[in-house]
Amino acid sequence: MYSPKEYLRHGIFFILTLLAATLAGAEWIYGKSIMVSGENALTWEYFVKSFAYSIPFIGILLVHELGHLFTSIYHKVKCSLPFFIPAWFGFIGAPSIGTLGAIIRMKGFVNSRKKFFDIGVAGPLAGFVVAIGVLTYGFTNLPPSDYILEIHPEYADPDFQGYEDAIDFELGQNLLFWYMSENLADPEKMPEMSEIIHYPFLFAGYLALFFTALNLLPIGQLDGGHVIFGLFPKHHRQISLVTFSAFLMYAGLGVISPYHPANELFFRIPLYVGFLYISYHKSGLSVQNKLTLALGIAAVQYAIVFIQPTWQGYQGWLLFAFLLGRIMGTRHPEVSGYKPLDFKRKMIGWLAILIFVLCFSPQPFIFK
Repeated sequence: MYSPKEYLRHGIFFILTLLAATLAGAEWIYGKSIMVSGENALTWEYFVKSFAYSIPFIGILLVHELGHLFTSIYHKVKCSLPFFIPAWFGFIGAPSIGTLGAIIRMKGFVNSRKKFFDIGVAGPLAGFVVAIGVLTYGFTNLPPSDYILEIHPEYADPDFQGYEDAIDFELGQNLLFWYMSENLADPEKMPEMSEIIHYPFLFAGYLALFFTALNLLPIGQLDGGHVIFGLFPKHHRQISLVTFSAFLMYAGLGVISPYHPANELFFRIPLYVGFLYISYHKSGLSVQNKLTLALGIAAVQYAIVFIQPTWQGYQGWLLFAFLLGRIMGTRHPEVSGYKPLDFKRKMIGWLAILIFVLCFSPQPFIFK
């Protein structure tokens, strides 16, 4: 089915992604890097230890993509092998998690709502099951409470007063991670969210939930978009467009504010409205409607911040929203007929929606 050249190319990118994630894991977990010398230089010992992060994390992403692949093969739909995207930015001193994710490209024409649904939902469900296993192991096998002193020996100093100032990054909560931490972890060993990055299985599991939620957004041709298209084929366009607009509304809240200097707003407002307009590039809307939406979202955001100056969105979502609207779009390929899904598939669809709610974090990565 696939040529040796394809296996080789995709295999090389998978290995590169695994190595990139291992390097990123060494930086997050142990503060070790190949880009520095001295005490914080990455040694072979810590490189091997960092596989405790990269193997479960990349493994979960692999299982996710294999769910898509095997379901495509079952339905006789041609598709590519999983293509992993390595992303390690330690050479410029920037944080990274080792990958930008993985994709499978559909090569065959799909004219079945059932097939779209099955292929779309299989990946998130498969990856989610493995992520639950990784997190369960992580929460029930926490190291001793003094483990964190191996990473931050300064915390043991009774005169150390700079804990809050020393923490400049933390992970945001989601419902599932919070529930598992409350019910599976030993409270005496459970770290703060700002320290989860030093616990490889918890960090890998958290990132897996993040990618699961990202894929299950009910927009366009994301996995969640396929699920919504399966459940509500006649309303997919409206649901996708409303969700995408709400996503932009939340993400950009605070970008323009009546409390910014007037000369700054003079440049910021037209640039931001232009950004919103371009984000609707593949929405299928007319120029007038796209401009109306862009202006409307900007105006509502401006009014909200005027009334509640402390309300802020999560601007980290803006890049993803832009790529989603500019490249993938909010529409879904049409199929002939609207034959409803069977009861079992409908239940699986609602389960996928529940998983999205449990895994989604409004602010997944918080830089202070």
